Amino acid sequence: MKSAYELALERLDKSGPAAAPLTPAQKARLAEIDRVYQGKVAEREIFLKQQLDAALAARNFDEADKIRKQIAGEKARLEEEREEEKERVRRGK
Repeated sequence: MKSAYELALERLDKSGPAAAPLTPAQKARLAEIDRVYQGKVAEREIFLKQQLDAALAARNFDEADKIRKQIAGEKARLEEEREEEKERVRRGK
């Protein structure tokens, strides 16, 4: 799994001097992708933080650690999906 940093570096390598400027439609689609994925991240955080709070209230620290890892994993997965979708838009597909 690549980090957002690695994806950005790959994008920079690909977008040398021959990179075509984005059209207004592509820019709008990229902004829409950002909004959609920000909503997805927020939705998952709210859901999982409720579970985290419940686990902490019950003093179930092992479960709380699992939930924290799940939150981090979900964020990373959604960020990767978002970057892949944005890359498809940039390539014009």
